[in-house]
Amino acid sequence: MGNSFKSAQFLIESRIADAAAGDGDALYDLGICYQTGTSGVAVDLIEAHKWFNLAAVSGFSAAQDARAEVAEDMTAREIATAQAAARAWLGTTRRLAA
Repeated sequence: MGNSFKSAQFLIESRIADAAAGDGDALYDLGICYQTGTSGVAVDLIEAHKWFNLAAVSGFSAAQDARAEVAEDMTAREIATAQAAARAWLGTTRRLAA
């Protein structure tokens, strides 16, 4: 059981690193993980929306539909929180790239 947790944790960390490098697939994959609670993470619609939003901004068209689907189960405050988190992520990754 410990190995499967470590594998899941490695997968998430790896996808986050890929996302930080601008990989739209990684951004979308993270959204799916948080939407469905897979790869060792709990279901978190705010995180899912954040990752889908970032994937959509990077041009990943399927992310737009996924973001809309997640938003149907969120409050306006939760969506605003997710959008703020996406902006913060963009600000952090842009500073790292400079």
